[in-house]
Amino acid sequence: MIAIDFETKRNAFSSGEKIVGSVRWSELGEPVENIEVRLIWYTQGKGDRDVTIVDQQTLPATAASGQSEFEFTAPVGPYSFSGKLISLIWAIEVIALPRRDSESTNIVIGPGGKEVFIGTSEIT
Repeated sequence: MIAIDFETKRNAFSSGEKIVGSVRWSELGEPVENIEVRLIWYTQGKGDRDVTIVDQQTLPATAASGQSEFEFTAPVGPYSFSGKLISLIWAIEVIALPRRDSESTNIVIGPGGKEVFIGTSEIT
């Protein structure tokens, strides 16, 4: 089991804001060597799926259970957006190596910590 928690108890951030959290892992069956935490974005919708790793941290791990903190800075862009044909989604992804157990949680990066909606006049 891998769990991701945010220090701020929220998952929406403005550009330049710190994304601070912790990763807990347990019951992985055998010790892990490293926990890789990635700040990624991916597209979802029509067409090919794009995935980009924007930043990553490797956290040392010496047991099948443990906890460690991570910190990223929300980049200037691209913003999280939803459209009729495609959406861009940010996420924190965690991988326990060498086993490859993983977990991810979606986040929002945008103006005022809000997602941009394409194809409508609404920005919430």
